[in-house]
Amino acid sequence: MSGFLARTGRHRQRYDENNFRLVSGCIPYRLTEEEKDVDGESRIEVLMISSPNRSDLVFPKGGWEDDETVAEAARREALEEAGVRGILREIPLGVWEFRSKSRQDLCTLEGSCRGFMFALEVTEELDIWPEQKDRDRIWLNAKEAFRLCRYDWMRRALEEFLRVMAEDEELKLEEEEEEEELVEPPSIPVSDVVADCQVMAANCYVKPSNAQHHHGLSAISSPWHIPLKRLPLT
Repeated sequence: MSGFLARTGRHRQRYDENNFRLVSGCIPYRLTEEEKDVDGESRIEVLMISSPNRSDLVFPKGGWEDDETVAEAARREALEEAGVRGILREIPLGVWEFRSKSRQDLCTLEGSCRGFMFALEVTEELDIWPEQKDRDRIWLNAKEAFRLCRYDWMRRALEEFLRVMAEDEELKLEEEEEEEELVEPPSIPVSDVVADCQVMAANCYVKPSNAQHHHGLSAISSPWHIPLKRLPLT
């Protein structure tokens, strides 16, 4: 059995000033290992879940409650409904308004929802999770997800998710190109370094110490030594 239970009921449910029910969810995803020349979208797989007694699929989502942040609610729903944990992109993909399928009275605001959706990079898939008996989960590519997704607003969220991922991929490629353009300092052959050192050594003059002065000028050996001539007495 799972070590935790899914939340039930709406006694802690958040509503906005227009009495819209606030919902939080996410698009769980992973990147497959493909060749470098494959475009970014082809490497992306998203995780979708089934609903009881239905053949279409949805992304994990549920009510945002008053004891959690909207990001915490998205993580909780992913864990309860899909049994996954991961790295949540803190900036929402967007906010979408929709109507609950169970409340279709278009003449009132009852059943109106405002949904916040996030991107969640999956790092862990649990073998057992709270809603496992009621939901199946499946990894799909983007085209399959569009075809099988139940809600129009979730399809729009998926489009925004792919746009954000494409921008991230482009930025990553630009950073890699900038790193490659960095010019490394030219290497100097060891033979050139040795030759330079020999020239420097030949042109260096060390000032003699006091002890050398006591032995006379003849004790000094340097390329600039000038012999002294004795002048004849007049």
